[in-house]
Amino acid sequence: MKILTFSSLYPNAHQPSHGVFVENRLRQLLAYAPHLQATVVAPVPWFPSSNPMFGSYASYAGIERHEVRHDIDVWHPKYPVIPKIGMQLTPWLMYQSVRRTVRGLKDRGFDFDLIDAHYFYPDGVAAMRLAAEFERPFVVTGRGTDLNLIPQLSGPRQKIVQVTETAAHMMTVAGALKDYLIEMGVPDDRVTVLRNGVDLDFFHPHDDRAGLRAKLGIGARPTLLSVGHLIERKGHHLAIEAMAALPGMDLLLAGDGPEESALRQLVDRLALHDRVRFTGRLSQQQLREHYQAADALILASSREGWANVLLESMACGTPVVATPVDGTPEVVASPDAGQLTRDRSADSIVAAIEKLFAEMPARDATRRYAEGFSWNDTSQGQLAIFERVVGTAS
Repeated sequence: MKILTFSSLYPNAHQPSHGVFVENRLRQLLAYAPHLQATVVAPVPWFPSSNPMFGSYASYAGIERHEVRHDIDVWHPKYPVIPKIGMQLTPWLMYQSVRRTVRGLKDRGFDFDLIDAHYFYPDGVAAMRLAAEFERPFVVTGRGTDLNLIPQLSGPRQKIVQVTETAAHMMTVAGALKDYLIEMGVPDDRVTVLRNGVDLDFFHPHDDRAGLRAKLGIGARPTLLSVGHLIERKGHHLAIEAMAALPGMDLLLAGDGPEESALRQLVDRLALHDRVRFTGRLSQQQLREHYQAADALILASSREGWANVLLESMACGTPVVATPVDGTPEVVASPDAGQLTRDRSADSIVAAIEKLFAEMPARDATRRYAEGFSWNDTSQGQLAIFERVVGTAS
């Protein structure tokens, strides 16, 4: 079976963590079912300049049209992004930009059996058009904002409904996301929940935490970690505000993004310079070290499909404190995993942290909990869906 994986959120040489969860799921599937063949089409926005003055946009200009990652061919056709009105046009622009790439793959012998798309909008809409043009079935996986936010907009919602009516099957990474599809009228049996797993070989406890903490410049005080793009939705500002009521603890903020200046100003205003530190964006290896060294992870998001950082932290033996949104209660379902907050507020974060530290699970117990989330069940479920869809289509 030949699979064409289609997603605008997929890592590349300039953005190695961009959509890494899509890459991880594909890699795990190919390891589980080595008879499968896969090629990735991961469109990226077109941008004319690689000058650093343009910030994150400049990285798009340097992305090569083709690369090989973990022995998988990845193609990056570029599509135009139009400010303000682009939300409505992006699916069509994406489809038009990738058609030639997909046709070329087919002509060179990669006559794919199935399109495996990630995100209902815009990717799922573009995949629907590709499936119709190349007369192949497609499946699509919902992962977060494509189901818990974007359908609130009438235009995109109409297109998402078209995707649900046309897709051979649908998957979501959390039961809460499946519920959004059911609310849109999708029959229960057309959606399968296949949660993300965690790479238990890569994410693991460290043998010398004291030495690792010294290496990272982490002192003796309990240290909390908040990971993610520095945007409001991730709630880093709430983690900072909580620190004002936790004078015996330190906080590390891992990530970069447009809210960095505002977050630094908040640290200044609350006089937390000696207890809050910004690490910047971390590689996967650096992030693993910070999970291993920290005492707890904070995730104060307003929306999450299935937050991979939670399982990654737990796999390193570090429990979590998280807001009870969307799929998060499905991840943090035991005291060994950590604590859920009452709501999304600094006060609730403080209360959950205090409860966690009063009833702190052993790090090996947190690790054992994470071991229940290997990739095997997900890969097995994917393979069964793909075989059924391709068999039906043939």
